[in-house]
Amino acid sequence: MPNELPLRKIIHVDMDAFYASVEELDNPDLKGKPLAVGGSEKRGVVSAANYEARKFGVRSAMSGFQARKNCPHLTFVKPRFDRYKEISKQIRAIFFEYTDLVEPLSLDEAYLDVTINKKGNPSATMLATEIRQRILEKTGLNASAGISINKFIAKVASDINKPNGQKTVNPEEVIPFLENLDIRKFYGVGKVTAEKMYKLGIFTGKDLKSKSIEFLAENFGKSGPYYYHVVRGIHNIEVKPHRIPKSVGAERTFNENLSSEIFMLERLEHIAQELERRLKKSTIAGKTLTLKIKYSDFTLNTRSKTIPYFISDKALILETAKELLYQEELQNSVRLLGISLSNLNTDDKKAKKVDDKSILVQLKFDF
Repeated sequence: MPNELPLRKIIHVDMDAFYASVEELDNPDLKGKPLAVGGSEKRGVVSAANYEARKFGVRSAMSGFQARKNCPHLTFVKPRFDRYKEISKQIRAIFFEYTDLVEPLSLDEAYLDVTINKKGNPSATMLATEIRQRILEKTGLNASAGISINKFIAKVASDINKPNGQKTVNPEEVIPFLENLDIRKFYGVGKVTAEKMYKLGIFTGKDLKSKSIEFLAENFGKSGPYYYHVVRGIHNIEVKPHRIPKSVGAERTFNENLSSEIFMLERLEHIAQELERRLKKSTIAGKTLTLKIKYSDFTLNTRSKTIPYFISDKALILETAKELLYQEELQNSVRLLGISLSNLNTDDKKAKKVDDKSILVQLKFDF
């Protein structure tokens, strides 16, 4: 029965410009200056940028060359992932002081289900404020938070008052909040999808809500029903403390474009070795191997093969990757190669899918 569905209290905590903020924390001379973490050289890529750099259009995944062009006085620092992991562990320890239902998404963000929490505090809003203050006291870093009835809305809300702020969307506010939301703010709607929605006359959540599930499925495939439900506040996926990966991979961007398959095989061997290390560290194996090829003109090509047994060792990974490399002629010189395994031996642990017919329950209690 619909009225038996639980209404949860979910907090999404997102650190503000995490990598860059850590660098500023450890080197105060960097504060107030446009800063990018990543490579500044011709083939380098920005991993993160502080808010001063973002004012100039510097963004993560942007080439170092373009970032420097946007902001000539940009300071680059090399990433220190061991340091970021160290602080991330301190932050997660704080989360577990409040609930065991913590689902990390990355080093700098996580979902917390505080419906029932260790502090016995019925207000998720007050808990989020307290958690952010604890993070600041422990690490010297600022965090933002979103608080609402499900993961989707909490994640969207956490971006509303960034940096160093939070936003609560109470149960009775969910529908108005979503209807007034710019479609670009919907989690899962990227730049390409947003452009397509614009052409279909969809600019806000209200516009999206006016479309039938059949219309959305026809135009957006499997994502159509997802959009149909989330704009109605329906997203009943639980916070999972142990997220099961769908795939495991490794890739490399090269300093110089590769034209020779012999050189590519040499690089693939190193990538296969790194992938083997990651798989064995997590005791994971997979049946479907995908070879990712990014050409010098940035076009992307993927080739996959499914074998009848699970693999995780370097030799079998490399053998299959070689087969895929020679599967068809290369279109151009290559700037990036990657190998990933999916169809993992963890698939039987996946949570059951949420019933698409579930509806939003509008219960009122303190957030």
